[in-house]
Amino acid sequence: MSPLEAVEVPHSLASSYARAFGDEGRAWIAGLPALAADVLDRWDLRRDGAPASGEASLVLPVLRRDGTRAVLKFQMPREETTAALVGLRTWDGGGMVRLLDHDPESASMLLERLDATRALTSIEDDDVAMGILAELQARLVRVPAPPGLRGLGDIAAEMLEQVPRAVTILTDPADRRLLLDWASAVAELAGEPGDRMLHWDLRYDNVLAAQREPWLAIDPEPLAGDPGFDLWPALNSGWDEPAAKGDTLRVVRRRFDLLTSVLDLDRARATGWTLGRLLQNALWDVEDGETALDPSAVAISEALLNRPREGRGSGGSEPGGTSDA
Repeated sequence: MSPLEAVEVPHSLASSYARAFGDEGRAWIAGLPALAADVLDRWDLRRDGAPASGEASLVLPVLRRDGTRAVLKFQMPREETTAALVGLRTWDGGGMVRLLDHDPESASMLLERLDATRALTSIEDDDVAMGILAELQARLVRVPAPPGLRGLGDIAAEMLEQVPRAVTILTDPADRRLLLDWASAVAELAGEPGDRMLHWDLRYDNVLAAQREPWLAIDPEPLAGDPGFDLWPALNSGWDEPAAKGDTLRVVRRRFDLLTSVLDLDRARATGWTLGRLLQNALWDVEDGETALDPSAVAISEALLNRPREGRGSGGSEPGGTSDA
């Protein structure tokens, strides 16, 4: 495949950018084939397979001059892209896909190639999959956040400012009460937001099999904060299966206990920040026009707040209470 062969932008990616960024997004997508051709030429890369994409990026499998397999990732430059570069440099391959090169102007990244066909979703035993994810997450959050990353303290303050308006938009009184409960949990913790570097989206789909290590994380959206704020993507991973079995409360509690044990977190504090993550998602949904809370968020909240006392384990008091962890 010629390195200068025109790159076809998947329709789903173009649609995603048009929805999220309007004319700016459409303009960036229009220039993407030329940008890809330029970076392939400048870095002497040869295409090695069909492009792939998510909602925010285009990924091209490539070969470097020495035959090393890699992937070239394109994403519109913005705050999240800059944060990802900071995180990738700081983690430097420790539990994370390794950054091989990058172009500061276009935010293009050259990354080591992992096995995109084998994510943690391929492991049928949920305890095994969650254990792998938890061990990776423990490695990632050991790293202090470098200066310049957005902090959880600022995010918490912004969320609390948005709550009064969001409450008026929710139509179900039970949803309104729950949103206010989540906001109260955040208000109790906001003064101690934490200083670890969080992945912010570590779920089964974002852990891939690799050669350098058995499993590595991908697609970080780094943030400085408390590791408890980073648990929701794992708790919500592969949600459809436990939901279909009517087993969500048990699965969420088991996952939460495993994560907090491996990460050595105070469970009351981790519960509070997880409710904060549910609050953040709900505020985003309201901004997008939703008038009800997501059923999965309600179920996760119920699993953490209404669990049998004998199942709490170490540090199982409610946010703001006394904990042994």
